[in-house]
This record gives sequence, structure tokens and C-alpha cells, in this order.
Amino acid sequence: MGFSTDAIHAGQRPDPVTGAVITPIYQTSTYAQEELGKHKGFEYGRTHNLTRQSLEANIAALEKGKYGIAFSSGLAATHALMGLVKAGDHIIVSNNVYGGTYRLFELIMRDYSLEFSWVDTSDLKNIENAVRKNTKLVYLETPTNPMLNLTDLKGASEICKKNNLISIVDNTFMSPYFQNPLTLGCDIVLHSSTKYINGHSDVIGGIVITDNEKIHERLRYIQNAIGAVPSPFDCWLVLRSTKTLAVRMERHNKNAIELANFLVNSKIAKKIYYPGLPDHPKHELAKKQMRGFGGMISADFGEVDKAKTLLKNVRIFTLGESLGGVESLISHPASMTHASVPKEEREEMGITDSLVRFSVGIEDIEDLISDIQNALT
Repeated sequence: MGFSTDAIHAGQRPDPVTGAVITPIYQTSTYAQEELGKHKGFEYGRTHNLTRQSLEANIAALEKGKYGIAFSSGLAATHALMGLVKAGDHIIVSNNVYGGTYRLFELIMRDYSLEFSWVDTSDLKNIENAVRKNTKLVYLETPTNPMLNLTDLKGASEICKKNNLISIVDNTFMSPYFQNPLTLGCDIVLHSSTKYINGHSDVIGGIVITDNEKIHERLRYIQNAIGAVPSPFDCWLVLRSTKTLAVRMERHNKNAIELANFLVNSKIAKKIYYPGLPDHPKHELAKKQMRGFGGMISADFGEVDKAKTLLKNVRIFTLGESLGGVESLISHPASMTHASVPKEEREEMGITDSLVRFSVGIEDIEDLISDIQNALT
């Protein structure tokens, strides 16, 4: 089936009791059992929920995968992936990732004797050079947050297979509409479903998708054992949202391309980071492994005061954490999403105090451009 058809129908069917077209919210903590050891496949709400199962099947289909495992947040999903390794194991990570991922790995998981190497995975040689005898996982984010660096997923997955490593890709920035890492050979795809998949800034959630049955069984066990599951209502909200994912992503992409070109042509920013621009160092790779360039732009305004002026005076863009909603958001990575990353490491990656990140929404692009112009003047 096509993407939009799957988005609307995959994992869902009319309710057999009433014929309701929309999957019901099964708001229950437990289920009646017919007799000892006999039930309808549902025992306890943390373990089984039909609304959640529908969501998992839906997003798995969109990512061209077999299994989806939903969690209460993107970070809960990331944390669950650490259940694939044990103390003493080594993990290679893209050096520019979401700040919450950095915080989880460096400030929490290191206490459990896990080792992490932070490398620029946009150069595949860096991945190969970082492999050790105890390496088990390679954790990639592409495009990265907030510098929008790209990693060749097919090439990275081949390195992982050669070294018997599990490859994980955070695909949050692209959504399943623009990029499908499993089809490029990767083992696991991760999303903060809070972002583009939900797209309405009203849900916190995460999901992991894989084709590997053994990985699926382990993550399903972890999901139940840890209990970091999304509520039935949250699952229902995200299912509502995936129905419009295709049309939303098309508009995010269109607006971001126009806004990026405005930023380039107006010269109001010192440096613009967007894979849809021809001068992006990985523009050709973006065209090869992605079907669009997404709705995220970062721009370095060169002066901290100029960035502060913009952040303070926008009226349509909302200054706030998160991304991927229908409304446009603007943020300051150095003090917000990546505040937990040491300053010297931030600046080495390009996350300066004058860097601003735009999550371009689906409003009228003329209004978004005027908002930036007015804020700076």
C-alpha cells in the first residue's frame, strides 16, 4: 500500500462490536478472564492494550518494519534500548545528538559501567576506527539535532553487519514519511512520537521499530518489565495524527525550503544549516536516502544579542522546547535542548550561543518570513 493509505488504515479495523471506524480507547487496567489460564489474549493493561497495539502496528507499517514497541516517551524508548547491552559493553554514538540522549548516556548509563564513544558518524571511517572488541551498538542520529549533520545509513549498516553490531537510528527529524532506515539495512528505528509523528504538541511518546524477531522479543519483555508504556488515550491521539502525517510533512518540507532560501538570500544569518540547501556538505546524500529535507533549520546569527532579539520578539514562532508540531517553534539549543552538554563540546560541534533552531510549522510561509523580519527590526 501507499504511505497515506497505510497511515490511515494500517493496524486498524472497524470495531467488531459497534462498527466504529476509529479505533476505540481501551481505557482499562485489567481484563476479565473466562477461567484460570483462559482469556482473550489480554491480561493486564501494562502488558496488553488494543489501542496501543494498533498504534504499534500502524507506525511499524509506515517504517516498513514488522514490529513496533511503544513507550511513554522518546527517552523511555532510548533507555529501553540500553537493555540490549550489559555492563562493560561499548556503544558508538553520533557526537551531535539530542541533548536528552547525551544526558541519559553520559550522566546516567555510564554509572552502570557502559562505555560510550562520541564520534562524527558523517564520516564512516570514524565509525570503523571506533569499533572495539566490546562494541555492541552503533547509535546514529541523522539528521542530527541541531546541526543537521547526515550519516550514510546504508554504509553505516554495512559496517555494523561486518562487525556483528546492532545499528540504531533516531529518525525523529525525518519521520517515516521522508526516511526509512530499515530499508537501508539498519536494525532498529527510534522515534520520539512526541514530534512529527504526533505533530500537535499534545502528547509525549516514543516508539521503536525493528524487523529482527529476537530484538523485538527482548524489547517487548523490557517494555512490560519496566512499564514505561503510553496511556491508551495518548496512543489514540497519535493514531489520529498519523492519518495526516503525509500532508503535514509535505507542508513542513515546503515551508522549510522557502524559509531556508529566505535566510540565505537575506543574509541576516551568518550560517544556515539545512540539508535541502545545495551547499550543505551532505546535500547529495540527503537526496539519495531521504525523500524530502524536513522541517528543521538551524541558523547561526553570529552575535548573541542578535539571536536574543529574534527569540524575544517573534510573535508567530513560539519560543519553546520540542519540535515537529503544526505550529512553528523557535529555540536556543545552547541553553535549552543541549544545556547538559559541556560548553566546549557544544562549541566544537557548532552549537554556539548565537545558534537558533527553527521547527518550521505549516502556517502561511509569508507570515513566518515576516515574523522573522519584524522580530529583528
